[in-house]
Amino acid sequence: MSDREAFLAGERLDDVALFLTDDYLDEQGKIANYGETVDGGVILVEPGDKGRQLFAAGTGMKAMEFAQSAMGTEGDIADDLSGGACPAAENDEEEANTNDEEADESAHRVRFVFAFAEAQNEEVGGLYADGDVIHAYAQCECGQSYSDRWLVDA
Repeated sequence: MSDREAFLAGERLDDVALFLTDDYLDEQGKIANYGETVDGGVILVEPGDKGRQLFAAGTGMKAMEFAQSAMGTEGDIADDLSGGACPAAENDEEEANTNDEEADESAHRVRFVFAFAEAQNEEVGGLYADGDVIHAYAQCECGQSYSDRWLVDA
């Protein structure tokens, strides 16, 4: 089982996961050496503090500040953490249809994803009562940040 599979299975609750596109990898390739290469980038699963430091090195942002800013907008992040569907893309598609233009899909590719898992917590209720929860936050090429969360598949 890969580090990413273990994270997504809820077996690495103290770790964080990062997806950085090729554009966000450092020039020396050091960050890429830590992760699993996927189409368009690298996914890393690292202990919390180290993962947050790598996120800051790769994006220039503090991980939890980014997560807080993304929380206000819901979107769809791929359950394998390698991409997502920007909520702003729908607005662009509607506008393009009105103007007989095509929406530019490349304008809505994910730049990076930051994710962590939270253990089941029946006291909180809701989704958290049903099992471990993955929290994921993405930023799109258009600048839109958004969040998603889902139950870990046991």
